[in-house]
Amino acid sequence: MRRRTLLWWGIGMLAAATALGAAIVFGYTEPPGFDTWWNSEVIENRADWMLSFALILNDIGGGIVAILVVPLLVIIALLIARRWQAAVFAAAAFLASAGAVQLLKQLFGRARPEDMIVLSDFGSFPSGHTANAATIAVVLWLVFPRVWTALLGILWIIAMAVSRTLLSVHWATDTIGGALVGAGVVLVLGAWLLPWVSRKAREDPAVAPIG
Repeated sequence: MRRRTLLWWGIGMLAAATALGAAIVFGYTEPPGFDTWWNSEVIENRADWMLSFALILNDIGGGIVAILVVPLLVIIALLIARRWQAAVFAAAAFLASAGAVQLLKQLFGRARPEDMIVLSDFGSFPSGHTANAATIAVVLWLVFPRVWTALLGILWIIAMAVSRTLLSVHWATDTIGGALVGAGVVLVLGAWLLPWVSRKAREDPAVAPIG
């Protein structure tokens, strides 16, 4: 994608996430009908294996694992692949995404569902787990723009989003907001840093060019 395309898509996603949070928290109904419907459907139809899967993703996508372990693994993998510029890009994306999520959580202070199964921190909107999943997915897609990275990234985001509602720790709209924030932050940073990352990759004969 061109820098301008990345920038406008990123800004649009961040604006959409902010508008969604404002519409929910400061709107006429909290939570909206879609959220209550989805939450009740999930509770009525979830099975034990679904909860087991969701609990695994809860551990992977949050806490010290998501904040430190997963980002470090991605950064180390890029360094091993001699993509240190891409590693810098990934590190910046993880930090910016986490910061944006916490900013919106503090801004909206949305209450979580009352029947949540696991303990979570303050603020339901946006979902930090889903934002982190989207950050990883879009970073890897921009660094390795292939169909398979896009498909795996989409599946990872959807799986994380559904797992948060299976545990009743987030409303469905929280996960939509999280995906928009995680992807939007990466696209905005990509508009700024990706040309530098791509140029450096092309200048290194030992590294295959991005794209």
